Amino acid sequence: MKGSEVVMKMLERHGVEVVFGHPGGAIMPVYDALYDSSVKHVLVRHEQAGAHMADAYYRASGKVGVCFATSGPGATNLVTGLATAHMDSSAVVAITGNVATGLIGTDAFQEADVYGITSAVTKHNYLVKDVTDLPRVITEAFHIAATGRPGPVLVDVPKDVQLADYDGPLEAEVDLPGYRPTYVGNARQIERAAEAILGAKRPVMIVGGGGQAAPDEVVAFAEHTGIPVITTLMGIGAYPPGRDNALGMPGMHGTVTANRAITHCDLILGAGLRFDDRVTGKISRFAPNATVVHIDIDPAEISKLVKAHVPVVGDLRDVLPRLRALLPRLDVAPWREQLAGWKAKYPERYKTDKPLVSQEVLEMLRRAAGECIVTTEVGQHQMFAARLFPTSKPRSFITSGGLGTMGFGYGAAIGAQLGCPDRRVVLITGDGSFHMDLNELCTAVSLGLLRKQHGKLLPTASAKRMVDDPRKLFAHIRGRLPLGRHESDRDAGLLALLFTAAGQEFYAARHEAAGVYGSIGWTSPVSLERALWHHAQDSLCVLSHLAPGAKDATRIAGALLAR
Repeated sequence: MKGSEVVMKMLERHGVEVVFGHPGGAIMPVYDALYDSSVKHVLVRHEQAGAHMADAYYRASGKVGVCFATSGPGATNLVTGLATAHMDSSAVVAITGNVATGLIGTDAFQEADVYGITSAVTKHNYLVKDVTDLPRVITEAFHIAATGRPGPVLVDVPKDVQLADYDGPLEAEVDLPGYRPTYVGNARQIERAAEAILGAKRPVMIVGGGGQAAPDEVVAFAEHTGIPVITTLMGIGAYPPGRDNALGMPGMHGTVTANRAITHCDLILGAGLRFDDRVTGKISRFAPNATVVHIDIDPAEISKLVKAHVPVVGDLRDVLPRLRALLPRLDVAPWREQLAGWKAKYPERYKTDKPLVSQEVLEMLRRAAGECIVTTEVGQHQMFAARLFPTSKPRSFITSGGLGTMGFGYGAAIGAQLGCPDRRVVLITGDGSFHMDLNELCTAVSLGLLRKQHGKLLPTASAKRMVDDPRKLFAHIRGRLPLGRHESDRDAGLLALLFTAAGQEFYAARHEAAGVYGSIGWTSPVSLERALWHHAQDSLCVLSHLAPGAKDATRIAGALLAR
């Protein structure tokens, strides 16, 4: 096989379902290999948006996001997206094509030092010069991106490496002696943290983006101890905002109660946060009377800005349960009463002297949308959304917190929707930000030919226009059928298309189809016929809408299978 095929095989091995990319000459061999892969491709209109889609895909689903770009300007267009993912700790693997190895460093056409350019905005990066290194490098890339503090990893593959022959194994072991993330917190440090908390009269817990991976542990700890909770912009959703001890967001755009709590507290338990400048303001004035206990998986963040009196390096999922086991429910009733008084005195309010203000629109939107995933752009609307449209579930408020990237939101909305297809996604944007990424409207429209109306799948106007053009229809839907989010859906859909292409009505052939279904090892608590019919429904529904008659259905199904 070719190096390009190795790339796609390795993505499949790591469970990649979708990639976001834009083709070009230097990565074209990988795109050729994509045709024979189970991985779906989303054609973005700008590479930066592809990086944002991969970023939000990870944030919403917890699965590593993947993006493609060609050499030179294609790869450099990823930089802002990679920097955004890096600042906000998103696991992304970016694969870029490059000119042939012999041309690297010669200022060849569409050549850039992507390895050097991206070194400051990635967790790690690779320049692959030998095809035999590809399985190991891609395995390491996914491992580094998703472990410890997550972050983006770039793999740059020259064109001649993509075209080189490879007949070795695809299995590769991760052996990175210099990379050993600490997950288990030091027992003595956890004991010291418990001692500090037991001695506090006015404690407060500040939860950052690290809390998105440990929401159950955060809630269990706060409810057990009774410690009031502040959530940063990146921590929104890690602790439900409606709880009595939820104080809202801190910092320059935060609530009065959260900021007063920080000023008057005698202990801060920082859980998975960076203590960035929008939280702290002037460091010398931040929490002047507080002992700081800082828990983070990244040792580089501890005492980087705010001195930690008790540092604990480790995963919140390990540290918080062990810390909770050492603590009783704290006697902090006077402190909680004081905080409740501030919450009552300084509620969320805004002026309504105009016919309609932004805050009113957001509140109406929140009531209409219900529980959903929220993505935002950057600007004043971002802060309004954080205050007035908070989500109660983790991985549900997706925004550019660290870099503050305008143009993030629309790509993020698409990535989040593909990562969580069963959930509603709402984008909150401003006019300036929307102007930066409105080209991705084309991406959103092109992702499917169907819409749901009254619970039924219906063809869009675009689909109807293409019914009489088999070539154009095939080009649009060959990568989308069989439909389904699960392997069983796709197997059943494929079987349905095979029967249809053979000229049989699938409903009438269910018995024979169920026999095939059973022969490949599928089982079901209901009859296999019934299960098969259920799993094939989406694909059959699409086919029936696109094909006016039996002959048309057979023709289209045959074209879909003629690969």
